[in-house]
Amino acid sequence: MLTLPNLLTLSRIVAVPLLVAFLWWPRWEAGFGIAFALYCLMGITDYFDGYLARAQGAVSKLGIFLDPIADKIMVAAVILMLVGTRHDDAALITGVHLIAALVILLREIAVSGLREFLAGLQVSLPVSKLAKWKTTLQLVAFGALILAGALPGAPWIKIAGLGSLWGAAALTLVTGWDYLRVGLKHMD
Repeated sequence: MLTLPNLLTLSRIVAVPLLVAFLWWPRWEAGFGIAFALYCLMGITDYFDGYLARAQGAVSKLGIFLDPIADKIMVAAVILMLVGTRHDDAALITGVHLIAALVILLREIAVSGLREFLAGLQVSLPVSKLAKWKTTLQLVAFGALILAGALPGAPWIKIAGLGSLWGAAALTLVTGWDYLRVGLKHMD
């Protein structure tokens, strides 16, 4: 049950409060730098837990259950911390960009609910290639925005992060619609 891939997934879940702690102080550049390194490490473990599970033939029900939860927890935590509810003048996602963040967050919740509903019907909802691109762009966006907090003197990083955020939001809408169409076929 506690295979290396599952331990890597669990480590991502355990690391979320630490990530939040480093992002808590919006003007603490060193904290954002540490958060960026931790975020990158979490991304690496996300890749390797799936890779190792498949390569070792160690795909487990626990891993199938925990991996998407770990992803959703991390995404939700990072979005909330970058919105900066503590000091709006230091937030990295503000104004109209909140729409992109909200689209991503709502899609994460909706697709999770859809997957749960379809699982009850014993219907699988496989991840599409476009959804993998969405996830990649989303991870790049959040990483760039965290890095922008560490390097406020490099505004192009924040611009790149916000551009990636909007790209991820656009792909979020497309992939969310694709999943919804598949799900609707199984609803009364």
